[in-house]
Amino acid sequence: MASFVMAFGIATSIITMQSGFKQIDLARGTTLAGQIMQSEVERLRMMSYAQIFAMSSAAGTPSGQPAGTAVFDGGTYFSTSSDVVGKYAITRTIAPDSTRPTEVMNIRVQVRWRSYDGRWHQRSLDAIYAKNGLYDYYYTVAHP
Repeated sequence: MASFVMAFGIATSIITMQSGFKQIDLARGTTLAGQIMQSEVERLRMMSYAQIFAMSSAAGTPSGQPAGTAVFDGGTYFSTSSDVVGKYAITRTIAPDSTRPTEVMNIRVQVRWRSYDGRWHQRSLDAIYAKNGLYDYYYTVAHP
């Protein structure tokens, strides 16, 4: 009877540890995804409006993505670490705003990765890029 109780306790603790490791892996992946998205948005922020506008009308990817969409690996702009390269797929979409197409661009950065248990996870970040900066647009042009 004691052996049965001991075996049950060990089996339960192994299952609990495995669940904990999955949660830790998801937390690490989510943190890296957030850092990748922030890095990409900061990289775009350093570009001129003309460069962003050109990216919004660029031809789509060979996989049939719409214009303004680029798909690349996490190692392209973020890190060459083996923890990132080949594990994180980034999709960046830049599209003119529907109401102000010549002044504002909508940017979406999505990061997709597979955790060690084989499940896919995805996080996304939306940003707005205004021609003369958000402060200038929202406080001088939009609110005269």
